Amino acid sequence: MSEIEKSFQELLSLICLEPLEVNLFRGESRDIGAPRVFGGQVLAQAVLAASATIEDRLIHSLHAYFLRGGDPAAPIVYDVDRSRDGDSFSARRVVAIQHGRPIFTLAASFQGPEDGLEHQFDAPNVPSPEDLGIQLEADSETLQHLPQKMRRWIDRFGPFEFRRVGEYNPSNPKPEKPQQQIWFRLNGELPDDPVLHRALLAYVSDFHLIGTATLPHGISWTLGNLVMASLDHAMWFHRDFRLDDWLLYSSDSPNMGSGRGLARGMIFDRSGRLLASTAQEGMIRIRNDKPDQ
Repeated sequence: MSEIEKSFQELLSLICLEPLEVNLFRGESRDIGAPRVFGGQVLAQAVLAASATIEDRLIHSLHAYFLRGGDPAAPIVYDVDRSRDGDSFSARRVVAIQHGRPIFTLAASFQGPEDGLEHQFDAPNVPSPEDLGIQLEADSETLQHLPQKMRRWIDRFGPFEFRRVGEYNPSNPKPEKPQQQIWFRLNGELPDDPVLHRALLAYVSDFHLIGTATLPHGISWTLGNLVMASLDHAMWFHRDFRLDDWLLYSSDSPNMGSGRGLARGMIFDRSGRLLASTAQEGMIRIRNDKPDQ
């Protein structure tokens, strides 16, 4: 099995949940060399937990808060509250629990198929992912100073591949406009399960989004003095899609202040259909003391 296939299967295994009782599920965590659980993992698992209590309806919106950093060495329990099942919409609330304390909450809404009026923003006019070619998240010198697990997490042989539009060097960041476009795809073929595709899109939507707020300030996670943590995450699913083809994540950051940065995103497919929209606020601070390498 290749490294790509192995990473893909690990991701699918990671987000799978074990039913414990009615409305109660348990998910495993993954140590990626960071001090806390990756927020996208908790987001995806919570989406699957809520979706497991729903029939014939798909998640169309979610609003989540990250309350505490998750322990990557411990499982997470997801407690689902079946808030409401109406004629057209269903609402669920999920609390993720570790060591007896809530670390995350999710409010989600579900809807069945329905026809109606449509409009959307146009997709940005950017080069195709094939025109951009293979890229690395960081140069070889920077990668050497990262933990082995984190190096494996961000290289192009991981479960997702990313290709950024335009030049950007995280090892030598320069101030630039607070906007970016990144092509991404899942390195593996998924079954025709829209619940799984939406959960994994929620997972990958946590990559790079809040980083958009750092661009005007010439700062980067590779420099060792940047402290970042997601505070909340909102997402709206507009249309069905497949995650195993290239999608474009276009994001901008309208504001930074009080140690918090706000970022917004839109996710398009190759044909220019708007698939989902996102918004996230995160804590962004500069450390005065640079930690040991």
